[in-house]
Amino acid sequence: MISDYFGFAVGNLFHRRLRSWLTIIGIFIGIAAVVALVSLSQGMQDAIGNIFASLGSDRVLITPKGMTGPPGTETTSSRLYVTDLDVVKKTKGVKEAAGYLSRILPAKFGSQTKYPLVAGLPTDAGLSVFTSLGQFATVEGRMLKSGDKYKVIVGYQLAKETGGTFKKPVTIGKSVYINGYKFEVIGIRKPIGSAMFDTQVIIPLETMREITGIQNELSTINAMANAGASPNALADAIKKDLRKSRGLKEGNEDFDAQTSEQLRQLVSSIIGIIQAVIIGIAAISLLVGGIGIMNTMYTAVLERTNEIGIMKAIGAKNSDVLLIFVIESGMLGLVGGLLGVGTGVALSKTVEFVAYLIWQTPLISANFPWWLILGALGFSFSIGTISGIWPAYQASKMQPVKALRYE
Repeated sequence: MISDYFGFAVGNLFHRRLRSWLTIIGIFIGIAAVVALVSLSQGMQDAIGNIFASLGSDRVLITPKGMTGPPGTETTSSRLYVTDLDVVKKTKGVKEAAGYLSRILPAKFGSQTKYPLVAGLPTDAGLSVFTSLGQFATVEGRMLKSGDKYKVIVGYQLAKETGGTFKKPVTIGKSVYINGYKFEVIGIRKPIGSAMFDTQVIIPLETMREITGIQNELSTINAMANAGASPNALADAIKKDLRKSRGLKEGNEDFDAQTSEQLRQLVSSIIGIIQAVIIGIAAISLLVGGIGIMNTMYTAVLERTNEIGIMKAIGAKNSDVLLIFVIESGMLGLVGGLLGVGTGVALSKTVEFVAYLIWQTPLISANFPWWLILGALGFSFSIGTISGIWPAYQASKMQPVKALRYE
């Protein structure tokens, strides 16, 4: 019986093709927008999560308070110093700690000058704090070592002739001038998927201090917890020691100490808010689509008044008529949802492909979790069904005699 109702509803949709397609557009646009934008934001969230995972689950990152950009680009007046690193190293539970200094500096290769983020990493025992993380591996050449001075590791995107970088590939043994100083390229960093890392340049910390004149500052301190120690508890201990060292009261810190998991959760919450705004905007289109379906179903009820009368005259119940029209309106929503999901998937994959061609980064990627696809289809069917309930109810309450006499 139900299959007959569905067949009847589909037949009516094809019988009035133009009206059906025009009605479907509102649902189609809203679902396409939701699927495309949410899949891209979900893909970005997963990619960022992987980047933070590469920072290590046993790490605590200490940064200046109010830092809004990559280390070295912040506009905050807060600063970290070498003395802060000494305090962190002595904190109970810290296995090893090291800091680096980064600034945006001119880098000249051949006739081209770019302005990448240049990071000065220590070449003493503290280097292991960074090299133990996969994100500092090289695909060509080697990493820094003790005794290096005018040596440089170039980010993959900056070195390999990808969008907006050097026209010619940077190779091992070539010379790059940073802030006017000549450096030998000894390594190409492996691609991370983040423009911040993939265009970054790494040089020895002492050399960084020489070419910038910045002697005691650090942009970030990376602390490694002892085996089995809680990174969250270590972050609290570091805050306590730094407050004491700096003469600050709790709540008035001019620095942040966060674990990589806390940073990941913070980014996820921000992306979650963006997703909610996106869905809210798309919901306006879905509301318009729902009103369109309601209007179409009202028109269908008026046009098929005689048909309703005949169905009732030959024994159709009120519930039968109600179900027929509700299924028909639900099918309008579902067809719009199917088209919207297909279009949304195509749009987001196109954006992913174009972004990779231009920036060579997997950071802009599309992810399609099951709940997004099923949720979009279920929601579109629900919108259609709910929009058709009142017109269907009106149709089911028609008196057979009056319906047969309607012209």
